[in-house]
Amino acid sequence: MCGITGIFDTRHRRDIDRGVLQRMNDSQLHRGPDEGSVHVEPGLGLGHRRLSIIDIATGQQPLANEDGSVVVVFNGEIYNYQPLMAELQAAGHRFRTKSDTECIVHGWEQWGEDCVKRFRGMFAFALWDRNRQTLFLARDRLGVKPMHYALLDDGTLLFGSELKSLLAYRGGQGGQGGLRRDLDPLAVEEYFALGYTAEPRTIFKQAQKLPPAHTLSIRRGQPLPEPREYWDVHFTGGNPSTLGDACAELRQRLDESVRLRMIAEVPLGAFLSGGVDSSAVVATMAGLSDGPVHTCSIAFDDPKYNESEFAAMVAARYRTDHRVETVKSDDFELIDTLARLYDEPYADSSAIPTYRVCQLARKHVTVALSGDGGDESFAGYRRYRMHLMEERMRAALPAALRQPLFGLLGRVYPKADWAPRVLRAKTTFEGMARTSVEAYFHSVSILRGPMRARLFSPALKHELGGYDARAVFEHHAARAGTDDPLSLVQYLDLKTYLVGDINTKVDRASMAHSLEVREPLMDHKLVEWLATLPPALKVRGGEGKLLLKKAMEPLLPEAVLYRPKMGFAVPLERWFRGPLKQRVRDAVLGDRLAATGWFDRKYLQHLVDAHQSGVRDYSSPLWTLLMFEAFLRNGVDAPAAPAGQPNSRESAPALA
Repeated sequence: MCGITGIFDTRHRRDIDRGVLQRMNDSQLHRGPDEGSVHVEPGLGLGHRRLSIIDIATGQQPLANEDGSVVVVFNGEIYNYQPLMAELQAAGHRFRTKSDTECIVHGWEQWGEDCVKRFRGMFAFALWDRNRQTLFLARDRLGVKPMHYALLDDGTLLFGSELKSLLAYRGGQGGQGGLRRDLDPLAVEEYFALGYTAEPRTIFKQAQKLPPAHTLSIRRGQPLPEPREYWDVHFTGGNPSTLGDACAELRQRLDESVRLRMIAEVPLGAFLSGGVDSSAVVATMAGLSDGPVHTCSIAFDDPKYNESEFAAMVAARYRTDHRVETVKSDDFELIDTLARLYDEPYADSSAIPTYRVCQLARKHVTVALSGDGGDESFAGYRRYRMHLMEERMRAALPAALRQPLFGLLGRVYPKADWAPRVLRAKTTFEGMARTSVEAYFHSVSILRGPMRARLFSPALKHELGGYDARAVFEHHAARAGTDDPLSLVQYLDLKTYLVGDINTKVDRASMAHSLEVREPLMDHKLVEWLATLPPALKVRGGEGKLLLKKAMEPLLPEAVLYRPKMGFAVPLERWFRGPLKQRVRDAVLGDRLAATGWFDRKYLQHLVDAHQSGVRDYSSPLWTLLMFEAFLRNGVDAPAAPAGQPNSRESAPALA
């Protein structure tokens, strides 16, 4: 696992300032503390920070072919590199290392841009072909590894694993000519709806994310093209497998996926939360390991959030070398650290325990396997079952009756935060008045449309020009290729929530501690196969993850498999009425948010007062505002910090 960055003069061959490139590279020191190198030639600079995992002795980067005409910097793992290496050697290519990185160089020579279709793994890489005067950027199918880029006004292209490497660039006369800091109002709309900025947008107008399963081929002297998609998942549901046959095949496929991800020359372990996904990964690892699996868990001192007893069951069953640390329920000191870490506003509060479990794991291992991706592919989210219920009701009533009836009920029904979940009908009524895609977007939004309309000032609404973050979902829904309601929302989450929230959270939290996290449940071949299975094998009778749970029945305790889903949560509601009461008030009602001119002061006051008086639970909107203010306050251009430590600074320049 590594960090990559670079500079490419798309128009000419102007000299690259090695010092500037080094500064960009060093800004990602935490991603690769073992080694750091750069490659510079006329009009091109490549930087690489290395966390040594495979071929520690000879796998240094940037790595070139025999004559130095093809050079690559690479972040990630190609899990099928050994058979690829044998195939390429048989075709006449000569390898001087045993690293998966060299497969990219020779794969490019052999297959060109289609080389990415042969790679099985998580990756983001930049490859320079001097003979073709072409820079080739690529990102893995499910967006596990990040890639940011920006084309500056003078034709300079910057790219990097994290936005902070682009922000470290200063070129032109007097150190000017870097990335413009003006924020994108459309990204702000997406952030307050979703809690993250969806691909391909970033918080800065001038920078973009390369979407998952896309490549970008830039030839010197030609305009910057649009990224090209090389893969997509197709939910067909036509596989006639019975539940028993599917369980047997799933165990075989999971064995293969986990085995591939256990290849390493450094200590390796797993996260064990006590949930079904991580427990399934650990059980599979135990069956493939000669010795005990190293496992790590976080416990909470608040029983409402504590799953450690279930993790202990699995650890005891497989006699793992299990490490547990207790996190205080008032562990909110990370707020500013997270703001610096993520480079953009990011509002998933589970980033706090994720950061802590990565911190614990890195004390004992360099590589950890996780259960991320299971909810999306196996249909584990509670909201999927609610959506299916609503879809049945939508299908039973004509739109001419349904929309006005439920629209009225949604407007007048009280918001019952205090009531049991089954009685919280307002969201359901609001969803019933919408189309399927609109309803799903509404259900997952942090601040729903009416709240954003009250939150945003006339100035921001003018800048938005009518843009609604719902367009992100509508864009992907148009390409989903399925009318099945469960498959559609799974596809939407694979394209949005998994990439923008889950993968972003884990990548930044793990890399902050120089820890590589691997994701067997996101193996693209496994995801492709699961998409062919009938939805009834995933959700049945109100039970989500049916297939995974049934397949794991011989391997995991029933108490782990069939208990209510908890999630990795923190007590925001209590924080904002207790130890963070003044902090959230100061942040939300303070000068920084006011200075943007984007928020309605009266509505901000309402959110704070109503929450702190106990009238409403506005903890999620307040956290979203708190993290936006922290982003503005901390900035994203702090100098690199020591390995394993987040960047730290007292203050940052105001962002325009």
